[in-house]
Amino acid sequence: MNEKILFVSTSKNMSDIATDAAKKIGIDMHVHDGGILKGGHIYAQQHEQDYDVIISHGNSAESIRRLVKIPVVSIETTIANVLNTLLKAKKHGNTVALILFKHDSLKELYMLNDILNINFELFTYTNNIELRDSISRAVDSGLTSLVGIGDCIIEEAAKYNVNAISIESDRKGIESALNSAKNISDLSKRERELNKRYKNILDYSNNGVLTIDSNNKIITLNSLAEKIFNVKASETINNSILTIAALKIIVDTMQSEKIAFNKIVEINNNKFIVNIIPIIMENDEYNTIISLQEVSKLQQLELKVRSQLYKKGLYAKYNLEDIVGESKALKELKTKIKKIAKTDTTVLILAETGSGKELFAQSIHNISLRKNGPFVTVNCAAMPENLLESELFGYEEGAFTGAKKGGRHGLFELAHNGTIFLDEVSELPLSLQGRLLRVLQEKEILRIGGDYILNVNIRVIAATNKNLLNMVNEGKFRQDLYYRLNVIDVIIPPLRERKEDIPDLANMFLDRMNDKYGTKISPVSDEIIKILTKYNWPGNVRQLENFIEKSAILSDGFSIDSMFITNSLLSEENYFKKNMVCENVRNDNLNEDDSISVRLSSLSDIELQVIEQASKIYKGDKSDLANVLGISRSTLWKRLKQIEESYKS
Repeated sequence: MNEKILFVSTSKNMSDIATDAAKKIGIDMHVHDGGILKGGHIYAQQHEQDYDVIISHGNSAESIRRLVKIPVVSIETTIANVLNTLLKAKKHGNTVALILFKHDSLKELYMLNDILNINFELFTYTNNIELRDSISRAVDSGLTSLVGIGDCIIEEAAKYNVNAISIESDRKGIESALNSAKNISDLSKRERELNKRYKNILDYSNNGVLTIDSNNKIITLNSLAEKIFNVKASETINNSILTIAALKIIVDTMQSEKIAFNKIVEINNNKFIVNIIPIIMENDEYNTIISLQEVSKLQQLELKVRSQLYKKGLYAKYNLEDIVGESKALKELKTKIKKIAKTDTTVLILAETGSGKELFAQSIHNISLRKNGPFVTVNCAAMPENLLESELFGYEEGAFTGAKKGGRHGLFELAHNGTIFLDEVSELPLSLQGRLLRVLQEKEILRIGGDYILNVNIRVIAATNKNLLNMVNEGKFRQDLYYRLNVIDVIIPPLRERKEDIPDLANMFLDRMNDKYGTKISPVSDEIIKILTKYNWPGNVRQLENFIEKSAILSDGFSIDSMFITNSLLSEENYFKKNMVCENVRNDNLNEDDSISVRLSSLSDIELQVIEQASKIYKGDKSDLANVLGISRSTLWKRLKQIEESYKS
C-alpha cells in the first residue's frame, strides 16, 4: 500500500469510521483531526507536497480546495443527512440556525421550511472568521439550536451555551470518497512513474532536449540541456523561455524558423545541430520539442560507427620497437621516421617486396599525433578497378546495380582523423589516380553516385616496390600525383644490405614459431648464422621469416641442423632463379641450364666478366641486375664503370 492520501477529518466520529473503512479496503492514509476552525485547511496547504490527494468534508474540503493544487475529494453530504440532522435539532426547539459553507445551491434549502414545518435560518461563511461571526449572529438572533458540519460547530456552540448538532455523512459516503481518492492516488503514482521513465530516457539521451508549450513556458529540460546552456532545470521549468538569457539563441532560431532540421548554431563556443519540431495538441494548442546535438560528439560517434563497420585494418599494432635490428642503416632509418611522424606530411615508402613496408607505416602512425585515430590499410593491387573505386570512395544507395541498401562508407571516410596506408600504390589505375590527387590536395571526397562533398582529415602513407619515376616517364603514373606522394620518401634497405640484423631476426622468428607450434628448438647457432648471412635473401625479411618457419617445422629434435639449412637455401636459390629470373628475362644468350661462361682469371676479373655478361642478359635493367647479383645499385654502377673504362683503354 503506497497511496499518498491525507484525510482531514472534521469530527472524531468521522475519523473512526474513515480509519476502519480504509483498513478494510486496504488503503494507506494519514488522518489529521481538525476542521476549518482548527486550521485543518492550513495543515493541508503546508503538507500538500507529501500527498497525491486530500479527503475532507463540507466547508473544510472547500477551503482546502482553494489553497492547494492537488486533487481534493469531498465526502458527499446528502439531502437525507441534512434532513435527519434538522429533525434532531427540532427536538430542542423550533428555531434552528443552519450554518454552512457558502454555495449557490444552498438557497434551495429554504423549501424544507414548509415540508418539515421547521423554522430555520441559513447562515453562510467562506472562512473561519466568517464561521465564528455566523455563529455569533445566530445566537444573537435568539435561535436555540445550531446545525453545521463538524465538531467545530458543537465546540463553538458550547461557548454560548446553546444546542448544536453536526451533520454527519454515513459510512457509504466515506467509503465512496476513500475509493475515489485511491483511484486518484494510483493514477498519480502511474503518472509519476511515467514521468520518471520519461525523464530517465531524456537524461540518458545523447541529445540536449527541452520542451515548451504554446505560451513559451518551459515544460521539460533534460540534464544534457542543463549542461549545454549552463542552467538548472529547477530554475527554468515553468518559466517563459523568453525570460532566460542563456536560451536566447533558441528564441532567435524559433523566431526565424518555426520548424528547423539540422540547423547549426553556436552555443558557448561549441557548435550544435538543432532541430525544432512543433507537436499539435488538443484544442489547437501545441508544444515545441527542441533537440541539440554537439557537432564534435556527432563526429566522434560517426568515427566509432565507421570503426565498427570495418574492424580489419583499422588499427596499427606495430611500433618502432617491433622492428628488430641494430644495423647502422636501420638505426638511421628509425631516427628519420621519428622526425617524419611528428608532421602530417604525405610519406612514400620505397622498398623491395618482403621488406616490411606496412610495419614501418604503422610505426609512423603510432608515434604521430594521430595514434588514437584509425589506421586503414588498402592493397591497391588486390582488387579490380571497379571494386577498388567503391572501396576507396564509397557509394550512395542505388549508385549502381547491386549497390548495398543505404550506401556504403569508403575507406577514406573510415580513415577520418587517422592514417590511410596505400600499399602497392603503383598498381592504382590511371582513372583513379586523379581522384586520389584531389583527396591529397583538397582533403575532400565524393562518393560514387553522391551529390555532396565529404571533408576528410587524413594522413596518406603510400608504398611501392617499383620505380614510380620510370612509370611516370612511361605514362603509367601521373607526374603530379608522384610529386604529391613523394613529399618525403622512406627507403627501406633490403636485408642483403643489413645482414648484421639477420641473427636478431632469425632468433625472433624462431621464438615466434616455438610459441606457434609448441616446439622447443634452441636458438640459432653461430654456424647457422654464418650460412644465413652468406645468402642474399631476394625475398627480404618475409623470406627469412618463412624460411625459419619451414626450418622449425621440418627440424628433427631440439635444434636446426646446418646441413638442412644449407640444402634448403640452395633449393630456394635454384627455385628463385628458375621461376623469378626466367620469367622476367627473355634473351637468346641464356644457355639451357641458365648459366654463363667465364675465363679463369683473378677473382676481380671474374666478377667483372659475370657483371658484363649478366648486363647483356638484362638489357640495362639495373634494378633486376643488382637484385640477381646480390649487390646494391651503387656497387653495380661502380663495376659497370670499370668495365666501360677497360674498353676505352
